[in-house]
Amino acid sequence: MWEVSFFLLFCSLRSFFSTSASADVSLQDGRKGKTFTVSYLVDSLGLSRKLAESISRKVSFEEKSNPDSVLNLLISHGFTDSQGNLENKIRKHILYSLLIFTSFREACAKCILQFLLLCFYCCCNVSHKDGRKGKTFTVSYLVDSLGLTTKLAESISRKVSFEEKGNPDSVMGLFRSHGFTDSQISDIVTTSLKKVVDKGFDPTSSKFVQALSVFYQRSDKTIEEKVDVYKRLGLAVGDVWEMFKKYPFTLKFSEKKITQTFETLKKCGLLKDEILSMFKKFPRFIGSSEQRIESSLETFMSLGFSRDEFAMMLKRNPQYIGYSAESVKNKTEFLVKKMNWPIKALGSNPAVYNYSLEKRIVPRCNVIKALMSRGLLGNGSELPPLYVVLPITDEAFLVKYVRNHDDKQLVLELMSIFTNGTSVDD
Repeated sequence: MWEVSFFLLFCSLRSFFSTSASADVSLQDGRKGKTFTVSYLVDSLGLSRKLAESISRKVSFEEKSNPDSVLNLLISHGFTDSQGNLENKIRKHILYSLLIFTSFREACAKCILQFLLLCFYCCCNVSHKDGRKGKTFTVSYLVDSLGLTTKLAESISRKVSFEEKGNPDSVMGLFRSHGFTDSQISDIVTTSLKKVVDKGFDPTSSKFVQALSVFYQRSDKTIEEKVDVYKRLGLAVGDVWEMFKKYPFTLKFSEKKITQTFETLKKCGLLKDEILSMFKKFPRFIGSSEQRIESSLETFMSLGFSRDEFAMMLKRNPQYIGYSAESVKNKTEFLVKKMNWPIKALGSNPAVYNYSLEKRIVPRCNVIKALMSRGLLGNGSELPPLYVVLPITDEAFLVKYVRNHDDKQLVLELMSIFTNGTSVDD
């Protein structure tokens, strides 16, 4: 359960950096703390000196007891290799936590409480033989220990349950030892958690954490204001909550960001209803920057696509906005110039940009070219439709274009072309 250790680590950061909290540290002590911090991050965590120095400008500590306690916590959870060193994965999580801490120092307490909830859920989500017994004990524990209402406790128990106090008590004890009171824990459980559970999120999913973060960091009034932004654009309240379930950060975007994306898409040639449809299907796209969308438009138009074709592609497959100009250019030039598919065929099938050029597009196209050169396609030597060649699975492609031939030697040659990437042009 590395997730649990990561969350415990995150919570321990308050202790990890406790020696840097005072604003009255002398200049000499500050230099000492910075020097020690750099040394510790390099020697104990394996960070580069450049990165360690960057972190030390924002946080520091002067002795090793606090950070060592965090590392010992991870080691106690089994995260060491055969030589007793911290695994690279854990180093990355520590680094991630350091960066989070330095960027959001003021919101750290809120982040700690958010991750407490998922930690609590992970620890409690254990298997049990008697489902009724587990549910009954879970409800009792949540009511008696956290002060939840019976109704909320029963709602939670339908998602996770436990039969003994060991798991949840160990988690609760850890957070109490770091200064969190039962009332603080109960408060976040009763408010933010109830909202997330009521929305039907799976407690073991990453979306659960995202939704919890959105609800805890924002008041009901702020959430309503976010919903109103989407309503003014033309979305129904129900649509907004469906978007939230797909991508919880939908209610994290600022009004400026939401309207900016909307207006940028209008400039690209999309109609209002088309934009709203995109928002509902692909809410993550709302976070795309104006620069990225406009840059993608420029790239496709430079390759011969019209603005209308770009708009059509955007509606069908908006994720290609994130692809690099080089990737888009290489795939377009290969399919249009080397394979002679008309550019309109790519516009009608924008999913082709999701496929790997080296692993999918080139091997299949080489087989098609080999068959065309021999006049062995079903329509002679004419190029088949793009949507027939690329979207199907490898197995379906091999059955349709390779294994269906009676000539065994030809089948072997085609398999070699498909597997080894050899082209008829080579």
